Amino acid sequence: MGILELTIKEAHEGLKKKDFSSTELTKAYLSKIKKNDKEIEAYLAITEELALSQAKKADEKITSGEKITHLTGIPCAIKDNILVEDEKCTAGSKILENYIAPYDATVIKKLKTEGAVILGKTNLDEFAMGGSGENSAFKVTKNPNDKTRVAGGSSSGPAAAVAANEALYALGTDTGGSIRLPSSFCGVVGLKPTYGAVSRSGLIAFGSSLDQIGPIAKTVEDAKIIFKAISGKDKLDATSKDYTFSDLNVDVKNLKIGIPKEYFVKGIDPKVEKIIKDTIKKIENQGAQIKEVSLPNTEFALACYYIIAPAEASANLAKFDGVKYGLKNNQDDLLDVYLKTRGKGFGLEVKRRIMLGTYSLSSGYYDAYYKKAEEVRNLIKQDFENVFNSPAGGVDLIFCPVSPFPAFKIGEKLNDPLSMYLVDIYTVSVNLAGLPGLSLAVGKADGLPVGLQIIGNHFQENKILSVASFIEKMLQ
Repeated sequence: MGILELTIKEAHEGLKKKDFSSTELTKAYLSKIKKNDKEIEAYLAITEELALSQAKKADEKITSGEKITHLTGIPCAIKDNILVEDEKCTAGSKILENYIAPYDATVIKKLKTEGAVILGKTNLDEFAMGGSGENSAFKVTKNPNDKTRVAGGSSSGPAAAVAANEALYALGTDTGGSIRLPSSFCGVVGLKPTYGAVSRSGLIAFGSSLDQIGPIAKTVEDAKIIFKAISGKDKLDATSKDYTFSDLNVDVKNLKIGIPKEYFVKGIDPKVEKIIKDTIKKIENQGAQIKEVSLPNTEFALACYYIIAPAEASANLAKFDGVKYGLKNNQDDLLDVYLKTRGKGFGLEVKRRIMLGTYSLSSGYYDAYYKKAEEVRNLIKQDFENVFNSPAGGVDLIFCPVSPFPAFKIGEKLNDPLSMYLVDIYTVSVNLAGLPGLSLAVGKADGLPVGLQIIGNHFQENKILSVASFIEKMLQ
């Protein structure tokens, strides 16, 4: 096994035994990026100087016999909407092309405390808006499994970097499926935590009631290591919760798994459906109880999401106006500054969503659209509560696909926004309800990875990770 194929745990053991140094490991990844990334285009910026200085510090710690954590000296990639002090943070947009982050996001502070090595900032759909990775203002990230296909979005760069062995792990963000979709398309593990489990301080906001930062990794165990390191209460984020991860070993024989009947309907690729159902059958054969459940308001989830998310985006993106942040257009008239800056700086998808959001929040339409969507959101939350906490016997977890189809061809859906929005059909409900969800690769359809989505109740990441780890070992 080559040095780049190691998991976090294996690399940690190698560093402890002094089989190799963090500097050697980091240089191996930097070399791979320089050689390989012209084809994949996962990275927007390589932070070589920062990475080598962090690796050197890790090596000094190891040499002096200091205790090291699992992430000390381990090279990672960061989605380019998460602030890393003194490095560019573009959010995949021309409007922030030359913006330098003045401070570290809380998750970055935590990683630095752990002794992590940051290799660079990775590509994403502009302001995290998109399911394919094609909406970046700078480049289109390719799927390492088939370079003619999308890597998935919006965390296209982080997922592709991990899948292509250009990073040992990455941090992504998930507003409507943006960690789980690219993880499914690229064949890696992606965890979207419970809303509030991980601080959003230092994340460039898209939808503040939906966004979550989470890990993308090679294995379930690696995802757990990262999640433990970045989760917890943060005084800089009022929505973060006082949460401490505790390990859990779930006995599969006592497990009740819900299968939503609304998720297995016409439109799903038959090969994807077969792979997901075969995996469910295998875990049933191990003693788990499989139960069909209903999430009746699923049919409204996409419409609800595409009112709430753009509404929040239109408010969050109002600050990018040519006055304080990023791109500036010097005009005599203030209105012209706004119009020229935003007209030139934002891409089509971002403009589309700002217009949608502004419209649904405008006088005369607020009650008909935004208020109604919030009411539907409560019904979607109630659906999940009924399934997990039913007096007649709730389920422990929900199993379903991440996407109705594997990674599609680059450019295939670009001119059809509604078709692109359907990619999120199985993922947006989880964000609307604030639940945790994980994507685990469980097979391939025509050579392309297919992800099983495991959804849990609030703050039950330990249950999700335990069962995902069992399935991962079962399928090896």
